[in-house]
Formats: sequence, structure tokens, C-alpha cells
Amino acid sequence: MPASSSSTAAPVFRSRIGCDARSGYYAVPRRYRLHLSLSCPDSMRIAVTHSLLALDDTLPVTLLSAVPDTPDGGHLALRPLYEASAHQHRGPTLAPVLSDSWTGTIVSTHTPGILRDLARQFGDHGPDLDPRGAEEAIEALGRLCDEDITDAAQCAGEPGTDPVARATALTTLHDALDHLEARLDGRTHLLGDDLTLADVHLWTTLVRLDTVHRHHLDAAAVHRITDHPRLWAHARRLTAHPAFGRHLDLDGIARRHHAHCRGEEAAGAAVQIVDWAAYVQA
Repeated sequence: MPASSSSTAAPVFRSRIGCDARSGYYAVPRRYRLHLSLSCPDSMRIAVTHSLLALDDTLPVTLLSAVPDTPDGGHLALRPLYEASAHQHRGPTLAPVLSDSWTGTIVSTHTPGILRDLARQFGDHGPDLDPRGAEEAIEALGRLCDEDITDAAQCAGEPGTDPVARATALTTLHDALDHLEARLDGRTHLLGDDLTLADVHLWTTLVRLDTVHRHHLDAAAVHRITDHPRLWAHARRLTAHPAFGRHLDLDGIARRHHAHCRGEEAAGAAVQIVDWAAYVQA
């Protein structure tokens, strides 16, 4: 599993882009830039959202290395931005970052805020990925993905985890997948007929579950995970969409995982759930 990061936490920048010029940050084409590492699930979520909204000409993207190149898990390329934005910055220089080219500083490193600003401030000509009135549902599904799937899978596969804690984590993981499987009964997407940020979050979560966490779970656990046909069919449909599949850096994910992984492969490593490469090539 990934090694722990530096004890010196990176500052979390949470400024938002508003409609009012008096707010300091307002929506101007090409003023802002995204700095993303596609092996990072948060960066992947932002990259997919950016593509769905067709923002290539409005908000440029700089792609960073798949494997962080500093000992604390940061990127050397981001150090000037962090140092310009936080006095005497000494923590990790983590991606993703939304920067302001006018000031040469960081606007935000907070993924949910960045995603909402992309959808609300720059998404005039794309799908409504963050519809009014759906905010709480999208946030709740995001917590389920992060806590009940990703964190639970991490705990279940962590070397030295107490058997009781491992069993509890697996129950939490399977319950979350059951809940999502039920949501997709009669729906084409998590919130109904339309694609939202919740589906983007789910997709990156399932990619990581299959390409990273599966390697540290036993075969029985992985077979239970696969027993959610609507959920994995949804993942396949999304992967076939160019806005999703084009950002799936399987080699980068594998290299990032192996660079920081301390655990040994378990029997579940042999049970691939989705042939992601086949969908990318299509």
C-alpha cells in the first residue's frame, strides 16, 4: 500500500472562482491553469470533468509526472507555485493545483471546489455536471466513494491489519458497492438519466479499486466485488466515452503504485475485474 507522506502537511488552498470581479478570482478564459498528474485519482477526476466540459481552449492543463519526484510525494514542478503562495513553504508540493497566471500563485488545491468551479463557472456549453439541488446527493456519494470504498479497501489490504478490522473494512466496502448497485437499478447514471460529478467520482474510484487495491485483497473478496454487474457495466460504459478513456494512464497508475507500495500481492491480484486497456484502445 502507499507509504505515508511527510509529517509536514501541505497547505490546502481553497479559494473559489466567482462571477463578481470584486471577489478577486473571476471566470476569465485562459487566466487559470490546471496542474494534474493522471495517476492521481483527484487529478483524474478533474481531467475527466475538464474534457466533458470541453475546456481545452478556456483553461489550459499542464500534465505532471505519473510518479511524484520528491521524497514527500510532491512534484518539483509545483514548488515555485507553492513558494509564491505560502510564506516559507516547506511541505509537499502536491497535485492537483489550480493556479492563477496573473499572479503566479495557487488558487486552489481542493478538488471538490475546483470541480464545482469548472462546472458552474466555465461549463456554460457543456453538460450540467453539478445541477442545482443535487449538491448534497453528489457530496454524499463522494463520501461513500472515498470512505466506504477507497478507505475501506485500503484498510482491508494494509499489511498487518487486525483480522477483525479487515473483516469490518470488507463489510463496509461490500455494503457500499451493494448500495451503488441498487442505485443503478432503473437508472443510467447515479442520479438519474444524466451524467454528473457523482459518476465521475465513482469511475475514478472503481478504476483505483481494480488497478490498485485489488492487488492486496484475497480472491474471495475480489469475487464479491465483481458481483455487481450494473456497477461494473456502468464503469465500462464510462470508460468507452472519450472524455474518460483518454485520461486512463494505466502504466502511470501501476508505476505510482509500485513506487510507494509496501504490501505483497494477494490472490485477488490475478482476478482482473475490467479489461481497462481494451476500452482505452477502442
